Amino acid sequence: MSGAGPPDLLARARAAAGEVVDPEIPVLTIADLGVLRDVSTEGGRVVVTITPTYSGCPAMDVIALEIALALARAGIPDHEIRTVLHPAWTTAWMTEEGRAKLLAYGVAPPSAGSSRGALFGQEVVACPRCGSDMTERLAQFGSTSCKALWRCTSCREPFDSFKCH
Repeated sequence: MSGAGPPDLLARARAAAGEVVDPEIPVLTIADLGVLRDVSTEGGRVVVTITPTYSGCPAMDVIALEIALALARAGIPDHEIRTVLHPAWTTAWMTEEGRAKLLAYGVAPPSAGSSRGALFGQEVVACPRCGSDMTERLAQFGSTSCKALWRCTSCREPFDSFKCH
């Protein structure tokens, strides 16, 4: 996060924006997810920079609105929310806390070392319910476009797995 600007203003803005939850995965904040890229100031105006998990993500408009509301509640009326596509979001930007929250929510998180390269190899996803790695992908898209639908062949339960990007 950028350090330019009055420390109190930036701290309030970071705290407010960092608490906004992802509307598609409500156990994750945008900070957990790595969507919150920067909080800075330009000429006294707070600028919050966000990056979607993939271009065209339908949640980004809601996230931007929720950030604006959170900043207003924090007493920061003069702000701008910027969406940047470069560099592209990657699962490497997710926090360890975010990965743990996903697992507790029943969604298989990407492993910390996952990257775009994982898309081209044999993917192994552990079941978030029983921990077995005896799983199979049923569909490339799950409940949202950033997740795939999997099934555990041990406990037979279906589950979403967050895709590696």
